[in-house]
Amino acid sequence: QVQLVESGGGLVQPGGSLRLSCAASGASGFTFRSYVMSWYRQAPGKERELVATITSAGGSTNYADSVKGRFTISRDNAKNAVYLQMNSLKPEDTAVYYCKADYPMTWATYWGQGTQVTVSS
Repeated sequence: QVQLVESGGGLVQPGGSLRLSCAASGASGFTFRSYVMSWYRQAPGKERELVATITSAGGSTNYADSVKGRFTISRDNAKNAVYLQMNSLKPEDTAVYYCKADYPMTWATYWGQGTQVTVSS
């Protein structure tokens, strides 16, 4: 199985920035570069929504319209990590942010436990 651990969340003022990290690990033979990685977020009482996705090689990314121009997803396959740089944060960005890994060959999906991001003055 694959384990994902998010970090970097916290309290930030509107207009501020925050960088989230997701560290991935697995059993012998685990190849991080084979996975498509994504960031999702979920506010209390609301549905979980897709924020950003990056392909295995990192050459293609997709973003939700609400974060385009403000958030940037990236990955470092040598470190088995994916990142989410969040700039110009707004109160509506407040949520628990989750890291997700997808293995296209088997359609397997893995989720992290999440990290809290709170944007407030």
